[in-house]
Amino acid sequence: NTLGDWIDFIADSFSAIIEAMKRKILKGPTVQSDDTKIRVLGGPEGSYAGYLWCYGGLHDEVVFDFTEGRGREGPLRFLDGYQGYLQVDAYAGYDIVFARGNVVEVACWAHARRKIFEARATDPKHADPLLGMIAALYAVEADAKGLAADERRALRDEKSRPFLASIHERLLQVRGDVLPKSPMGQAVTYALNQWTALQRYLEDGRLAIDNNATERSLRGVAVGRKNWLFTGSEAGGRRAAVLYSIYTAS
Repeated sequence: NTLGDWIDFIADSFSAIIEAMKRKILKGPTVQSDDTKIRVLGGPEGSYAGYLWCYGGLHDEVVFDFTEGRGREGPLRFLDGYQGYLQVDAYAGYDIVFARGNVVEVACWAHARRKIFEARATDPKHADPLLGMIAALYAVEADAKGLAADERRALRDEKSRPFLASIHERLLQVRGDVLPKSPMGQAVTYALNQWTALQRYLEDGRLAIDNNATERSLRGVAVGRKNWLFTGSEAGGRRAAVLYSIYTAS
């Protein structure tokens, strides 16, 4: 109990700092977001699924937020007043944020690639060429590392844009060859539905090709919950968000 009280006191003491970190992130031009599930005790049936959301800024700032569910209310509340690019997966809970008109969707190529890679187990014939084309996009990103934003944008415009045109053409071809409900059919549909947002990283050299940075920030939660298993209450979930924010920032 004493150790628990210490943790509660530390988390509560840092709350003002977390709010300042959040304001800094939301003043920037780009935000990345992702989430992961955690088990929370104290619900009507003993436990329920809570979520820790990770929000990352342009300069690797990270703030975690806790919600008692995965509804759209969490992102809508956290991103209230934000104007700029938001890079996320295709989770529908973000749609209301984009519907406001002042937040621009940027999709994640890592998510699109992952679905194609998973479909490779049943359809390597169609998956392998697409994976090779996506690898070419990432090769451009490797060349662009360390460049200024304007230089990165110019390099992408020169090299990545033609690759994207080829990928789009290939996706359309594959869609005509496979069953819509097959793993490859679903992977292709995902990419085509996200196509405008998947190309958006070309617009601004400050944007990333994927939101792997936030996924890496969530890795500590994924490893940690194998040990602590659950949080004891809704208040514990909010304190966990504060502590993970401080831990990641350090």
